[in-house]
Amino acid sequence: MKRILFALILCTGLAWNSPLWAETPLTLMLDWFPNVDHLPIYVAREKGFFDEQGLAVEILSPSDTADALKLAAAGKVDLAVSYEPQTVMAAASGIDVRVVGRLIEHPLTTLLYLKSGGFTKPADLNGKTIGYTVPGLMDVLMDAFAKVNGIENYRLVNVGFSIVPALSAGRVDAVMGPFKTYETVTMAAEGLEAGFFELEKWGIPDYDELVFICGAETLAREKKRIAAFVKAVARGIEVIEASPEAALAAYFQAVPDADRKVETAAFDLTRPYYAKGQVCDPDRWQAFADFALKHGLIEKQVNVAPLLTPLAVE
Repeated sequence: MKRILFALILCTGLAWNSPLWAETPLTLMLDWFPNVDHLPIYVAREKGFFDEQGLAVEILSPSDTADALKLAAAGKVDLAVSYEPQTVMAAASGIDVRVVGRLIEHPLTTLLYLKSGGFTKPADLNGKTIGYTVPGLMDVLMDAFAKVNGIENYRLVNVGFSIVPALSAGRVDAVMGPFKTYETVTMAAEGLEAGFFELEKWGIPDYDELVFICGAETLAREKKRIAAFVKAVARGIEVIEASPEAALAAYFQAVPDADRKVETAAFDLTRPYYAKGQVCDPDRWQAFADFALKHGLIEKQVNVAPLLTPLAVE
């Protein structure tokens, strides 16, 4: 009887300490369909870094590019991959979000066009039709970019995920939102030569392209698990730096339907931009928030300090 009781206690203890038993899934919604921008997340999963932290992470893709932040802020998902400009705009509108880590630490966003269009400066797009990807973000960012660079009388069109088809079919002359590390590669694969204006070289302040955000209530409730998640992702980035081929192999294992040629080329371009640390620079964030107010991205001053929540993951 004592042996049976001991066995029951032992089994109960093991089950209690098992991540799959003890933890409900931590839900993460991406900003886009899975691609190499998210590679550190998948490396962390495939290499067992989430398991080691006692986490079962469920990775979701949005049905709309604007969904992730809204759902995270409302507590419908635990975490989301979002953009610094989108986060600042959300804070200005009264949405209570928190930034808990970083994925990409410099802008990848461009104003993309076909090189055959012959545009050499942003003002060449006067009177043109310009697409955008994320409603409520890239259209507003385009308006600010236009003010800074003297683009007038343009027409905005939401193209969503259909960036390359919209450009190749001539429905738009340029698109605000594509990444210089990804859409340029997908266009090249279709025999199209891309041109682009990098935002940070044309008047937009440097910023963190992709960050991890959550709602304030979620952070209060799940701070320990969120810190563990960010720590695991940071280890994923370390793998990329130490062994990029192994990291890419882990990604393809996790996302077997990915186009290997395109994603490999995109990964080579993206590698320099993965975050070197998980703590956001408050001065850099404040500089972007001040720019956003000055140029009409937001209507209310944002103090970024309450948004930024450094966790003990370094």
